[in-house]
Amino acid sequence: MAEGTSQERAGKPARLRAVLVLATATGGAGAHVRSLAEGLSARGVAVTVAGPASTEARFGFSAAGARFTPVEISTSPRPSDVAAVRALRELAASAHVVHAHGLRAGLMAATAVGRRRPGRTPLVLTLHNAVLATGAKGGLAHLMERRAVRAADVVLGASADLVDRARKLGAADVRLGPVSAPPLPPPRRDPAAVRAELTSADRPIVLAVGRLAPQKAYPVLLDAAARWKTLDPVPLLVVAGGGPLYDELQARIDAEYLPVRLLGHRDDVADLLSAADVAVIASEWEARSLVAQEALTAGVPLVATAVGGLPELCGDAAVLVPYGDPVALGDAVAEVLGDPRRREALVRLGHAQAETWPDAHDTVEQVLSVYEELGPN
Repeated sequence: MAEGTSQERAGKPARLRAVLVLATATGGAGAHVRSLAEGLSARGVAVTVAGPASTEARFGFSAAGARFTPVEISTSPRPSDVAAVRALRELAASAHVVHAHGLRAGLMAATAVGRRRPGRTPLVLTLHNAVLATGAKGGLAHLMERRAVRAADVVLGASADLVDRARKLGAADVRLGPVSAPPLPPPRRDPAAVRAELTSADRPIVLAVGRLAPQKAYPVLLDAAARWKTLDPVPLLVVAGGGPLYDELQARIDAEYLPVRLLGHRDDVADLLSAADVAVIASEWEARSLVAQEALTAGVPLVATAVGGLPELCGDAAVLVPYGDPVALGDAVAEVLGDPRRREALVRLGHAQAETWPDAHDTVEQVLSVYEELGPN
C-alpha cells in the first residue's frame, strides 16, 4: 500500500479512496459502475473511475460525483494494454481499494496491483458475465478468468452461478453481489402513440431489448417469431438495440418476411415497455438481466430462457423455457398472448418479485462494507 495522506499520518480518519475500473462497456456493467460512483460519492468516498473515454461519454461518471481518468481497456488484448496497466498502477498507488468490473478490467487491474500480499492495494472483482467462448479463444478466456479471480481479495458474482464458478476456480473470498437495475424513468409518451409508431392498434407487440450480439441468441428468437405467422393477428416482434449482427438479422427478416422490426439503439425503453404486450429474452446466458428487471417492474409479462441468474431473479414471475428451443419459446409467447388471465397473473407476480430485489441503496451499502473491510481501519 502507498504511504498514507497527511490526514492519515496525523491519526485522523482517512477518506476512503476507491478506483473503479471497467473496460469498454455499453450496458449493464457501465450502468452499475455509474450507480456505484454516485452512491459511494454521496457517502463520502473519493471515487475515481478508470476506463475508456467512450464510457465517460455514455454514462457520465463525472456528473455522478466521481473523478474520471481515461484508461483505454478494450474487450480483447491490445498493444495499448501496457500503457493501461501503467496508468492503473499509478492510480492504485494512492487508493485504498481497486474495484474492477468484468474479466478484462479484472485482469488488467490484477496485473497492475500484483499478487495478493501484505501491503498491496486490495482488489475487488465483480463478475458480470460468464465466459461463453469455446475453442482456442475460450481456452484463453478461461485462463484469464482463473488468473483474475485468484488475484482478487474479494470476488462479487452478479448471480449464483458466477459465484459457484469463481469458487471452483480458486477465488480466495467470493460472495453474491447482485447488480440492481437503475430506476426505470416513467414513460414520456402515451402508449397508444408508441403503438401507432410501431404497428396497427390491434396487433400484439412482443418486445426484446438488448445488444445485437451472439449471447442474446436473436437467430433463435427469429425462428420463434416465424411460428407466429399463423396467428391472427400476427404479433410483431420489435427489437431495441444495435450491434454487430444488425445487417445479418435484417437480411434474414427481409428474405423470410418475418414479423420483426429492428429499431436500433433506443433511449425510450420505458415507452416501449408501456406499449408492449409481452417482453422476451432468448439469451444463452444472463446474470441479473436489466430488461428482465425493467419488464417485471413495469408490469409487462416476461418469457425468458432458464439460464444463468434468470431463474433466481424471476422466480415464478416469468415463463421460463429451455435455451435454444425456438418451438418452446415461440409457443410460450403465443400462449401468454392468448391468455389474458395468465398475463394478469404474471403482472401481479412480477410486481411482487420486484419487491424482493435489492435496490441501488442496498448494492452500494454492500460494496461499501467490502471496501471498509479491506481498506483503512
